[in-house]
Amino acid sequence: MIASGPYRRSDELAQLEASLYVSREPLSPRRLAKLARLTDGTRARSLVRELKSLYEASHSAFRIEQIAGGFQLLTRAPFGPWVRRLLATPPENRLSAAALETLAIVAYRQPVTRADIEAIRGVGCEEMLRHLLDRDFVAIGGRTEELGRPNVYQTTQRFLRAFGLARIEDLPELTPPTGQTQPLQESPVETVNSLAP
Repeated sequence: MIASGPYRRSDELAQLEASLYVSREPLSPRRLAKLARLTDGTRARSLVRELKSLYEASHSAFRIEQIAGGFQLLTRAPFGPWVRRLLATPPENRLSAAALETLAIVAYRQPVTRADIEAIRGVGCEEMLRHLLDRDFVAIGGRTEELGRPNVYQTTQRFLRAFGLARIEDLPELTPPTGQTQPLQESPVETVNSLAP
């Protein structure tokens, strides 16, 4: 055993915690098992649950989240500003309203062509797509069979990580604006804005 008391950790649990601590990206259960020298991904998932319980019981500054198909050790939200100041980390560039609109359309309509995005937004989006491609929030997911075989766009693992989603199906449901009874047919920009990092 590594420590005694109510929050003690077995060697396996400590190895798993250390692996999560040093990783800059979410780790799949299989990768986590390999790094922590565990028998398999099932054991890793079991230990992640145990470690999450320990963090909650001890009111730790850390939490483990399932993001982008893996697990990642994160600081709890109230400590974020303090940690950024402590590390003198420059604030991340925020996405513009136009970029968020474009990203929302891609997220909820993927795979989607540029023409479809422009039809929803009502303006050209080539520059916004280039910006989102450069930031690795969207990727080209192939081509359609339509005339000219245009590219289709989809979200990336970085998008899932930035918005704290385990998988794309975890996006919030679309809700119509107040007074509207029909489901939304257009981009849910407000929903993505509320998730924006």
